Amino acid sequence: MRQILITGASGNIGTEVIKSLFKQGNNNHIIAGVRNMSKAKQIFTDFKNLDYRDFDFENLQTFDKSLESIDCVFLLRPPHISDVEKYFRPLIQKITDKGIKQIVFLSVQGAEKSKIIPHNKIERLIQDSGMDFIFLRPSYFMQNLTTTLLHDIQIKRQIILPAGKAKFNWIDISNIGETAAILLDNFDLHKNKEIELTGLENLDFKTVAETMSIVTGTRIEFVNVNPINFFRLKRKDGLSTGLIIVMTILHFLPRLQKEPRISDNYEILTGKKPTSLREFADREKINWKVI
Repeated sequence: MRQILITGASGNIGTEVIKSLFKQGNNNHIIAGVRNMSKAKQIFTDFKNLDYRDFDFENLQTFDKSLESIDCVFLLRPPHISDVEKYFRPLIQKITDKGIKQIVFLSVQGAEKSKIIPHNKIERLIQDSGMDFIFLRPSYFMQNLTTTLLHDIQIKRQIILPAGKAKFNWIDISNIGETAAILLDNFDLHKNKEIELTGLENLDFKTVAETMSIVTGTRIEFVNVNPINFFRLKRKDGLSTGLIIVMTILHFLPRLQKEPRISDNYEILTGKKPTSLREFADREKINWKVI
């Protein structure tokens, strides 16, 4: 029985990965790496065989015990952490020091093309470590509309980004969780591969805002701003400089790139069609109510 550590376990992605691992009935021992043990146990109250370890990306002292006797790590990058050298280099080093040979890293579609984004740097650290890896590269999360972008949607009825007319491919994180669970459970079949994961739609934010307006019955507008004004607005909202920079890169660079590729990896691995944006909007519209 392999021991698999899920980092960021109580976050949106980590939660979906753990749910999918248990749903598919794997024979692995799943361990949730979390900062807040009591909160995590409330989230996973129905998962009696799930174990927990203290793990905090920003506290290097937690790495040693959390990685003890682990065979495989599911690694993601918390959105607010952009300093790869400070946090991820020592983590990758500790993983290799512990003799761990398998890692699944949640990267991002197109990470191989941009050396300035954190995901690219983390991928290179992992490759240089000599571990067997799987880089799961999903497209743009639908759940950004219910998390990172939610404040402006609820308060201003606006999506404010420097994205222009760029088209993004939209993926539901529940689809990511399903795929990650399959890859973790069948690591040797997919090791040392980069796997793009996409939905079936390339849509710009204006179109997305129009769909949300139809579903909610209230007008939601996309507002394009230049990167400088975006930085000022988000600093005023209290976001960290690192997070704003990453958000700017992820939303502005697609304006200079080709439309995202659409892959069939989700269908190949799961035998199902990915969630459509309209399905997601119908499911999550309660989140966009005016407050």
